[in-house]
This record gives sequence, structure tokens and C-alpha cells, in this order.
Amino acid sequence: MTSVQVSSNASRYGQDIALRQFQITADEPVSVGGDDQGPTPTELLLAGLGSCKAITIKMYAERKGWPVEQVYVAAESHTVDHQSVITAYVTLTGDLTDEQRDRLREIGDRCPVHRMLTGNTEIHTVLTHPTTTLTA
Repeated sequence: MTSVQVSSNASRYGQDIALRQFQITADEPVSVGGDDQGPTPTELLLAGLGSCKAITIKMYAERKGWPVEQVYVAAESHTVDHQSVITAYVTLTGDLTDEQRDRLREIGDRCPVHRMLTGNTEIHTVLTHPTTTLTA
């Protein structure tokens, strides 16, 4: 199970995020009323997807002994006909064949975050009492 804790901070839309030993802040840009203290939630989601793809590709290449020097992923989201669309651009450096590159792209699409976003993920929201303590 993976768990994070999020709580509002002193800024208008800012959120303090605690995950394992890490502390980060999410916010909205000034253009929409935020204080721009950190990445937006959508940017964090895209970063999670890009990171997951890159890690999965690196792990697979290591197991196969393929010479992947660097994995670069640029992810962007936009809306087409009221549908969210994410495009991930993957660049692989290293002396790889076209077949290896194609296989690594396929493997990147099997990362846990990609599967979560494209699968049948259910989200259950439970309203708790303010004195309830959440544990990780």
C-alpha cells in the first residue's frame, strides 16, 4: 500500500505533502490565484508518470544488459473533445537497436503509474472527523 498525507498550508491554495521521509509543496500558479509555491497537482501527476516510465525502462534494460545510458521523458496533458489526453515523449540514449527501443517503449507503458491511469482505478473518498488521525 502506498500512502501520502496532504494538508493545507498558510497560502491560499498551497498544500503540504508528506510521503515517507519527504516533504514537498503543491500549489497553483499566480495566474489562477495561487502563490506558486510548488508544482500543481497535474504537474505532480505527470512527473509521477514520467518518473515511473523512466525507472521501469532502466530496470528492464539493466536486467537485459542493454546499453541504456539515459532515459528522458517529457509528459504533457491537454484536452481533446472534453477528454484528457497525456502524451509522453521518451528519448533513450545508448547503442540500442530499433527493436530494443521499441521494446523499451512498450515496457515503459507497463509501469505501475501508466497502468493505474489507464486501468479501472476506483477512487473512494471517505469523509473523516477532524480529530481522526491518519497513519501511513
